[in-house]
Amino acid sequence: MLRWNTIHPYNAVHVVRIPTHYDKERLSVVIENQLVGNGLTGLSLNKAKGSYQYLGGPARPEIRIIETNGDIYHAISEEIERQLNRGFTDDGAVDPFRFFILAEKESFYLGLVYFHCVAGAESIVFLLKGIVNTYMGKSVNSFSHPLDLYAKCYDNPLRTCPKFLLPKIITLPSFIRQIRRSFRPRYRDINNQFNRFAFFTLGSDGFHMLVKAGRSWGVTLNDIFLALIMKTLSAPASGRMKAPRRRQLAVGSIVNIRKDLKIDSLKTFGLFLASFVVSHQVPEGISLKDLATDIHKQTSLIKKHKLYLGTTVELFSSRILLSLFPPDKKKKFYQKYYPLWGGITNMNLNEYWEQTEDAKPVNYFRAVSTGPVTPLVLSITTVKDILNIGLTYKTAVFSQQEIELIIAEFINLVNQMVT
Repeated sequence: MLRWNTIHPYNAVHVVRIPTHYDKERLSVVIENQLVGNGLTGLSLNKAKGSYQYLGGPARPEIRIIETNGDIYHAISEEIERQLNRGFTDDGAVDPFRFFILAEKESFYLGLVYFHCVAGAESIVFLLKGIVNTYMGKSVNSFSHPLDLYAKCYDNPLRTCPKFLLPKIITLPSFIRQIRRSFRPRYRDINNQFNRFAFFTLGSDGFHMLVKAGRSWGVTLNDIFLALIMKTLSAPASGRMKAPRRRQLAVGSIVNIRKDLKIDSLKTFGLFLASFVVSHQVPEGISLKDLATDIHKQTSLIKKHKLYLGTTVELFSSRILLSLFPPDKKKKFYQKYYPLWGGITNMNLNEYWEQTEDAKPVNYFRAVSTGPVTPLVLSITTVKDILNIGLTYKTAVFSQQEIELIIAEFINLVNQMVT
């Protein structure tokens, strides 16, 4: 991911709505204490080794105040977009966290921007939960101490995950065939890595429709999300229908592998993610149910053999290959050899942050950089029975009008679901 960051800032953003008034001085103290108390200050990168360490010291995080007289979510979306495209400096000690605030009368939004290479969504949720709970006078910390900031590295498959290597090697020829049949997205300017951001929400009716459909069809919610993104991307990728060989549409899904690696999330701060790819031709007129069922056949096999744990093989290989490419060719590497059209990162906040009926509820949504791998990412967050969806996309591939149509089609497909 450090190499990804040299192509475009590889950042992510979490935003939480805190149901109480904003006190600038108190919040600043809480944030600084949380960062120092958890040892998350003075980050130093070793690019040669691809490692980092926290040197400690005081916390001086940037806290930016956003003003708006109009649409709150529009203002936050603009700030998220700005933050996704603004890298973290890496000369000497680095503060891998930035914050922004948008205050209302009786509540405020707190955004946390972080250098994705050092943390996954789960760690950031617990960090924000600690900040929010302390600010509201509930508890001091969400983590258990001592907090492990340097958990065992799982990026070398030969050293750390040999038992996951064999299934990946066995299925590698079929995976290569899958990729070679996948239609490539067209970049109008490969040097344009700019990310834009859009946000939309599915209410409780839509959420319950999806849950009911998943049970009726015998598929997971994640399968349905993958089917939805494939259906909505079918129009922008319509050129695949005339392609002689590359007629499949490939999309990816991020997987949190902490449970697979038996990592205690409350005692470990870091990044433990894997991914997998599914593909389908998505013929015109295919129903969402049939598409989700076909995708489920692929994901069931992936989960059964835990093929996503072989992601380390792919990252290890790409790291070697990228080092052989000149700088101007690195940006074309994934578009040419790993042609994904989109991806999803799916998180259920209810698993980490209990929303009791008697408590003032928080609201929560996320965004993540597309990185060099895919031109579009959906960050899906379930909060109680609402789905908050952040959509990040590359302007070199998608226009704003195409994204508006993708969002409209996504919502329309959910509203039309009949089980």
